[in-house]
Amino acid sequence: MDGTKTYTVDEARKKLEHYCAYQERCHKEVRQKLRDMRMIPDAMDVIIVHLIAHNFLNEERFAQAFVRGKFRIKKWGKIRLVRELKFRDISKYSIDTALKEIDLDDYYNTLDDLVQKRIAQVKEPNVYKKKKKVADYLLYRGWESHLVYERLNGVVE
Repeated sequence: MDGTKTYTVDEARKKLEHYCAYQERCHKEVRQKLRDMRMIPDAMDVIIVHLIAHNFLNEERFAQAFVRGKFRIKKWGKIRLVRELKFRDISKYSIDTALKEIDLDDYYNTLDDLVQKRIAQVKEPNVYKKKKKVADYLLYRGWESHLVYERLNGVVE
């Protein structure tokens, strides 16, 4: 025996209930956790169906919490949010629903704040290079290019 713990379906179900109750999870994370626990595919399916039926696992709720958190804390733009959710195999419907969590005024105000903050941080005498550095920073964080350039043209002269 290689010392790896084995779980009964009941033990794994309880462990995954705690795992999902602690923080919102997506189906992909739960499947990976079950694989790490060396559960067979049939047992995985039984456990996942149980978690969904008992509302421990809810893709739409996960997507909404993810969007709220990453926008508020990491200040990610919609492009980055969508990319990260797709990477987690979240459905288009759930992604669209989650993006509605972001108030448009908050979205634009956050972008304006980021632009101002980054302009102050970038020490570059050449205006064009400075704009590029600020734009690259914002694009990397998933802000839409038309919004970024619209904002930058308004402030960096």
